[in-house]
Amino acid sequence: MRPFDLVDLNLFVAVAEAGNITRAASRVGLALASASARIRHLEEALGVALLERQRLGVRLTPAGEKLLDHARLVLHQVAEMRSEAASYTGGVKGHIHILSNTSATSEHLPCMLAAFLAKHPAISIDVEERKSPDIALALVSGVGDIGIAAESVMGEGLDHFRFCDDRLVLICARADELARRRQVGFSEIADRPFVGLSEVSALQDHLAAHAARLGRRLNMRARIKTFDAVGRLVEAGVGVAVIPEIAARRCTERMKLKAVRIRDPWAERQLAVATRAGHALPKAARQLVDYLKMVAKA
Repeated sequence: MRPFDLVDLNLFVAVAEAGNITRAASRVGLALASASARIRHLEEALGVALLERQRLGVRLTPAGEKLLDHARLVLHQVAEMRSEAASYTGGVKGHIHILSNTSATSEHLPCMLAAFLAKHPAISIDVEERKSPDIALALVSGVGDIGIAAESVMGEGLDHFRFCDDRLVLICARADELARRRQVGFSEIADRPFVGLSEVSALQDHLAAHAARLGRRLNMRARIKTFDAVGRLVEAGVGVAVIPEIAARRCTERMKLKAVRIRDPWAERQLAVATRAGHALPKAARQLVDYLKMVAKA
């Protein structure tokens, strides 16, 4: 029997996070049959069941939960080792894994990362979109190098600094009666037809959760990939939408839209940059954190 390797550990972490072997296989670039075989060999090598197979996916056994902690630590240490070793070949080299919420991924990060990567051609960056609470938990668990999420979810086990404001606002067509309002409560619009981002969007999950707290289910007329596309559909009268204010400013300049403030406290957000407390970052990630801190102060 072959011993398990880093590919097996990386796959196992992906399965644990996705709760599904098929999605995990796609994420790590393996065929489903190969992924299933690797998980089976890993269980045989360790002599214990790691997953409980269920109708809609898999769930970790207690042994699987323990292995997940060790696997994340091993993979992170290997990434650090590679990054530090590469730095001796001339210049800083490395790969940075960022966990980011929807607003940061779509609006705040692209220009900043473009400027950073232009200065550091030997560094690569992978941005993975997640919900803010999931980002905080993942960082504490050793997943990812840097997280950008709502400051309100930052708790013990994380070092963080405020990055930027990230207010959420309502956008509606100028002909809509809401366009005459200066502000609105989410409960007043929760029954309206909505336009939103695709189902994998962390922002969409966030809005759905707040609607559920009101005992409502959002009526999603359309889902589409970008904020600009959302704006076009709202302009056409398909529905209303809740998007970051930074995106709303851009849309209202180009389209016949009105941005209306949402008075619920959860709409007033600040983004923070976070890393695991007491953990030495790889050199490339430290450089990016320093760069983001400089941008935040500017």
